[in-house]
Amino acid sequence: METTATESGPACEIARLTEDLLSESIARTAPRDACRAAAVSPAFRAAADSDAVWSCFVPRDLPPLADGQLSPAPPSKKALFMRLSDSPVLLADGLTSMWLDRETGAKCYMLSARALCVIWGDTPQYWRWIPLTDSSFSEAAELLHVWWLEIRGNIDSKMLSQNSAYAAYIVFKVARGAYGLGSHFAETSVSLGGSESARQVCLDDLNRGYDESRRGPRPIGRGRIEIPPDVLVPCERADGWLELEMGEFQNAEGEDGEVSIKLMQTSSTVKSGLIVQGIEIRPKKQDR
Repeated sequence: METTATESGPACEIARLTEDLLSESIARTAPRDACRAAAVSPAFRAAADSDAVWSCFVPRDLPPLADGQLSPAPPSKKALFMRLSDSPVLLADGLTSMWLDRETGAKCYMLSARALCVIWGDTPQYWRWIPLTDSSFSEAAELLHVWWLEIRGNIDSKMLSQNSAYAAYIVFKVARGAYGLGSHFAETSVSLGGSESARQVCLDDLNRGYDESRRGPRPIGRGRIEIPPDVLVPCERADGWLELEMGEFQNAEGEDGEVSIKLMQTSSTVKSGLIVQGIEIRPKKQDR
């Protein structure tokens, strides 16, 4: 009986706190902490699921959404957060999608291929636009034949969450019969204000399955080139697309300006078969 009383003590103390006090405390944490708090006790669950808590996690400055993106309307602030963190919603321009990071609540975006500056993108012999069925967007840009590969994008830093570390990722596929993408490395960069982050990347995906425990350069594309360890290679996503990190940046409090994102591969080798869905800007996850 003595052990039971000791173990039940904390629960009795929690029960004495008002729901307002619990909500105020939980609202100072993060979305994932609020979800964990809901499992502590019935008193915590009521506070952790309240609109008072989740109003703090849903950004007040959400950009205008396309018609029907939140239909039917979520019944609570928590339901709204879960809807926005579950899958992207289209913005009113139809060229950008947005969602919330479930762990932190930070705003994330994808700039569609149509929202990017694709050099020669409107020249039919160099690029073509193909329909998409597995994306928020209706079309992607497919590279047919270029020597000069250059893709640029930008986003106003005010659209992003303050005091957050972000990274930009190009989201793409490699078409069957593609060539030239792995013959030379591409240069990517992300800049905001006076800071710039640069990467060397390989757009060819034939290196997948490489044993990372092996030492030395990574072979790619039937031995065409070898990839040094500091050159980034594509990762396959859960949705079947590939992605490459292009660079990172810190969106500090009060940061004002455009985030500029660039990919270039300007060798004399002809390139073909790159299918670009867009560029994602989302929180940079720390290695665990």
